[in-house]
Amino acid sequence: MKVNVQILRGTEPAIGPGKALVLDAIGRTGSISAAGRDLKMSYRRIWLLVDSLNHAWTQPVVETRVGGGKAGGAHLTAFGEQVLASYRDIEARMVEAAKGADFDWLVDALKPEG
Repeated sequence: MKVNVQILRGTEPAIGPGKALVLDAIGRTGSISAAGRDLKMSYRRIWLLVDSLNHAWTQPVVETRVGGGKAGGAHLTAFGEQVLASYRDIEARMVEAAKGADFDWLVDALKPEG
């Protein structure tokens, strides 16, 4: 069992577990394409997530550079790094806060899968 944290902008997720994984992958690989391969997502899907991230915040979280090889690629902006770090901090605190008898009771009250 796990706890998922989402921060909404209106009705759309500004960031959640999936978008955080995208940011992690871009930060690690330096490329939207490579991040997509790493996460087993199509280029279109990951590009739409990056576009959604960039439109949700007051500043871009991912910047792209046109060109092949070392000239091209993508990276997290300083703002994007702060968004991801803050999200991960909130996520860790929420997971810690969820531990205890109430969470255990809720998990035990769930029907088995299948």
